[in-house]
Amino acid sequence: MHGLIGGNIDAELLLVESKVNEIGEAVEQETPVLTLSGWLDLSGSDSRYTTYNAKTEQSTHIFVADWVQLPENIVPENIVPENCRLRCGGKRYDVLDIDNPMEMGDGSQLEIYLRYTGGAAQ
Repeated sequence: MHGLIGGNIDAELLLVESKVNEIGEAVEQETPVLTLSGWLDLSGSDSRYTTYNAKTEQSTHIFVADWVQLPENIVPENIVPENCRLRCGGKRYDVLDIDNPMEMGDGSQLEIYLRYTGGAAQ
């Protein structure tokens, strides 16, 4: 690692859907969409971005990853913060915002703003 602290870690982007169980209750189901490789960092309240977006102001962490193509069976318009979670290092995070700041597609990066919600159910 040549003096680096930490490094790339893997995180799973999860699609959250509400399903009805056998007794008619709504139950959340998490389906892994793809694995991302990147860095997880705390989101400080002194960030220069907090004045522009309330969702980033509520975030506790940010995950920065290289841009990736979604699998063919996933419709990109269905992957929105309101129905996604991120599981990383045994912890679960609600996705508040998914940003592609350079909007260049391949070769760009994703910034995923997160709110820590606790340990991840496996």
